[in-house]
Amino acid sequence: MNSVKVKICGITNQEDAEAAIELRADILGFNFFPKSPRYIAPAKAIDIITKLPGHVDIAGVFVNAGISEIRNLINPGLINWVQFHGDETPEFCNRFRVRNLQTIKAIRVQSADSIQQAQEYRTSALLFDAFDPALYGGTGKTFNWTLVKDCPQRIFLAGGITPDNVHEALAQNVYGVDICSGIESEPGKKDHAKMKQLFENIHNFTGTKAAT
Repeated sequence: MNSVKVKICGITNQEDAEAAIELRADILGFNFFPKSPRYIAPAKAIDIITKLPGHVDIAGVFVNAGISEIRNLINPGLINWVQFHGDETPEFCNRFRVRNLQTIKAIRVQSADSIQQAQEYRTSALLFDAFDPALYGGTGKTFNWTLVKDCPQRIFLAGGITPDNVHEALAQNVYGVDICSGIESEPGKKDHAKMKQLFENIHNFTGTKAAT
């Protein structure tokens, strides 16, 4: 099996960021939604990011943010993925289709219709997460992952992925997996033992060599 992108989301501190990189995470996600329990202030996120090696991709997670708010954070060149995790329209997301910037539209899946409606977006990738009427992600809930298997776009799978079930997520032939609550000791704080187990299980499934 080909390698899969591993995105560790909800980073709030330097220690977790460095641990994820040591385990060979491809993308680190920083949540800029003030109502999220994993919210990180932009200044703190920038302080963490500037101390990280340049080969790791950085995603900024936004929920119904304004254009200027997003652009102010991506303009310094520290963020190369923008994740729209709210009710953003395809037209809004299209405004960020520029060189050197990847975009992700998160879709909260209620049924197969959610997958079909997601085809309206022309972002670099789609992220399918579990639906919750009150929360925009980070719920720890799963959904019927087999619904995404035939989606033609690049797909990140999210929602309740843990070290124990990550092999089921990878079996859907997705472009990437997005893990947050499944490797936490509390919201915003990663459990490094769980994170190490996650990567070991991913490497066992994909046949790639784990970090030592």
